[in-house]
Amino acid sequence: MQVSVVVIGRNEGERLTRCLSSVRAAQGGQAAELIYVDSASTDDSLQRARSLCDQVITVQPERPCAAIGRNAGWRQASGEFVLFLDGDTILHPDFIEHALLAMASRDIAAVWGHRREIDPGQSVWTGVMDLDWVYAPGETTYCGGDVLMRRSVLQQLNGFDETLIAGEEPELCRRIRAAGFCILHIDAPMTGHDLAIRQFSQYWTRAVRAGHAYAEIANRFRGSADPLWSDVVRGNARKGLFWSLWLLALCVSPLIQPVLLLPVLAVLALASVRTALKVRWKQRIAQCSSLRLLAYGVHSHLQHVPILWGQLRYRVGLWQGRQSRLMEYK
Repeated sequence: MQVSVVVIGRNEGERLTRCLSSVRAAQGGQAAELIYVDSASTDDSLQRARSLCDQVITVQPERPCAAIGRNAGWRQASGEFVLFLDGDTILHPDFIEHALLAMASRDIAAVWGHRREIDPGQSVWTGVMDLDWVYAPGETTYCGGDVLMRRSVLQQLNGFDETLIAGEEPELCRRIRAAGFCILHIDAPMTGHDLAIRQFSQYWTRAVRAGHAYAEIANRFRGSADPLWSDVVRGNARKGLFWSLWLLALCVSPLIQPVLLLPVLAVLALASVRTALKVRWKQRIAQCSSLRLLAYGVHSHLQHVPILWGQLRYRVGLWQGRQSRLMEYK
């Protein structure tokens, strides 16, 4: 078997059936061994998976995280290459073929393609996050959760770090690069994704989780030759504090709201337009409206507030000697 596909999920329901069926349909269903790893679902995910998969594995860790599921999957896989997918995705039928061609070079350890939202019009939150998935092809520092990897490299590096509740892919990619391998983003469709964010609270939780991941990984590699995300954390902290103070002033000082409101809106508008113009190349790839690109500009700045909150949560937990738990936003 050349390729094994490892799908991880928890309470995905119909999304899981859609994901597994897309793998079976890829290249006539001949491409891959299919393994599903379930993290203590309380719905009918296990029953759905058993009718479509070669192997179904259940994990019930005290502290759930994606890394545990992915490690359980690839360690049972027989393929030379392992394609990791989340249960809320749909695999493009041609991605495996394109990714294997890119793997012809032995120094390439991981290959990923374009992940896009299935329904970017689902909500304003989904629309802006869809643009977050748009990356320029080429060699990259890290990848996301959908990626084809060499099983030999996973064995060499002992897979994903199961102590991380988020950011496990970039952390592994850092070790991959330290071992002399490359991560490649190819110009080919890979997966459709169902973010399913319809409420601000979901958007906030997802950004808080990102802030936690940035802070934990930056803290781990601080002072090293490759201080992953240290610059990101500093930038998030600076921008998050700036916007937090303005928003706090607007909320707690009714008397100065009229004085502050217009300047704050003007600064946000100018910053958002500047960002939208800077990343307008994404509009050509995503084929989205200028309005969505502008909303993405707003998101790019205001997301620093919940990201800062996530960083602070990590710092407080570290000071208290407390491990963070999985943050689910859907």
